[in-house]
Amino acid sequence: MKASDAWSKTEDELKSELGGLKKEQFNLRFQQATGQLENTARVRQVRRDIARVKTVLAAKTTKSTG
Repeated sequence: MKASDAWSKTEDELKSELGGLKKEQFNLRFQQATGQLENTARVRQVRRDIARVKTVLAAKTTKSTG
């Protein structure tokens, strides 16, 4: 996900995206622990996407309340 994609989404869309990314992160960690993970770069990508969504969500929340 690009930052511009995250900024164009609403807060509700970002929250649902964050939930999906966290589920994916859990599944990737589970696959890694059992030795079934093929695309190891996806772990890093998902982790960064989670951080990106959290950053945009925090900025949007601060902007709307302040």
